[in-house]
Amino acid sequence: MSLSLSKYVWFNGKFMTLDKANVPITTHAIHYGTSVFEGIRAYWNEKNLFVFRLDEHIKRFRSSGQFYNISLNFSDKIIKDAIIGICKKNKIKKSCYIRPFYFIGDYGINLHVTEKAPTNVAIFTFPFGDLFNKNGITAGVVSWRKFSDMSTPTQAKMGGNYLNSIIATQEAKKNGFDEAILLDYNGNVSEAPGENIFIVKENKLITPPLSSSALNGITRDAIIKIAKDLDIDVIETEIARSELTISDEIFLTGTAAEITPIISMDGKKIGEGKSGNITKRMMGEYAGIVMNKNKSYSHWLTAVY
Repeated sequence: MSLSLSKYVWFNGKFMTLDKANVPITTHAIHYGTSVFEGIRAYWNEKNLFVFRLDEHIKRFRSSGQFYNISLNFSDKIIKDAIIGICKKNKIKKSCYIRPFYFIGDYGINLHVTEKAPTNVAIFTFPFGDLFNKNGITAGVVSWRKFSDMSTPTQAKMGGNYLNSIIATQEAKKNGFDEAILLDYNGNVSEAPGENIFIVKENKLITPPLSSSALNGITRDAIIKIAKDLDIDVIETEIARSELTISDEIFLTGTAAEITPIISMDGKKIGEGKSGNITKRMMGEYAGIVMNKNKSYSHWLTAVY
């Protein structure tokens, strides 16, 4: 995916042009995946640019590194101001994706990472629309399993963790699907490579629990809250693989994917082979919220201008 990156980035406390933000080849994160990242969306509604759930993203941003004693050596306020500032500095007035990340710098080949290991922090942004076809995508369960807390913390958004997502995506694409679905260690449904998953049965929303190695996604959390506000029952429970193809509806949630319907699973049509009623309702509610059209959720938005 070719990205039209912002001219200015934020690197270690300063705004600079992209070409000036360089790191040496001895950077620890390049060798061992010791990087922490977030994906954040900001939406332009013709009046202002609104960052979605910024505080929640920053909280997870810091906590991910804490699993590995990787220090984020800037306060939450500085990171928040930097994220808003990078949008202002680049004069962004269109919906965009924001990528903050921090990583272990020049630390040799030492695997004993401590809080004293040198870290770098960077933030960049780029215009971003739909990741997937919002009319629906195909998905298939892959042979690779989602890693579990028995091997590495599942709630840490670490660069190295996403090798699992890459190999799952490769298999799904090879099998002719748009997206992969991973099972957990016990063979139950976990999530997609970069998204949480929901199924609809008898007008109830069902999603895997965090114990199924599912990330506690910020969009996932938003959908659960929105559904409950709409008096839609939400159940967090283990989902067997066999339950996928007999679901009434299936959709994915994520910062990049937003709400994406799955209309075919493992080659079998889901429902009528198009976005179902509850999925469409959640897509509509979510779109209205991020565009600041639903004042009940305005507290989830941070205005840039």
